[in-house]
Amino acid sequence: MVTLILLFILTGTLLGPDLLATIPASVYIVALLMPLAGYVAGYGLGTLFNLPPNCKRTVSLGTGCQNVQLCTAILKLAFPPQVIGGIYMFPLLYALFQVTEAGLFVLGYKIYRRNIAPMVKPADFDADTDISYKQLKEKEVTDLSYGAVHESEQHAVIMEPTMSETQM
Repeated sequence: MVTLILLFILTGTLLGPDLLATIPASVYIVALLMPLAGYVAGYGLGTLFNLPPNCKRTVSLGTGCQNVQLCTAILKLAFPPQVIGGIYMFPLLYALFQVTEAGLFVLGYKIYRRNIAPMVKPADFDADTDISYKQLKEKEVTDLSYGAVHESEQHAVIMEPTMSETQM
């Protein structure tokens, strides 16, 4: 984020404040609302598909943080330089607002986890979704091994289910 802010300041300084002033207010508004819309849409899709809360947050950040380089490439390839002008600053604005909004969401979530979440008793999750290393270590593995090759059978591959030595 610090790098983005420095890049924004350097670009504004080198190109002059006149360039930033020529960018229409609508471009600033779109650059501000696009990441926010992506975050909300991602969380909504996660809710629609009944994902666990941690997956909803992941989908939200994934859809909100879209590829700024793709935006730059589209602008550069689709428009002649005479037409682009100050609009070429849009990807930089977009990235700046994207990182700022993501940082605010993460900060808000950290504050929520510190102050509110310890008071709330976690909901019961299905046993299938609550997997930990301890559970895996305690459970006895009863799966069949597929394509097992033993030392005595060099250059042989068994392609049908066989019982492993621990299961016999």
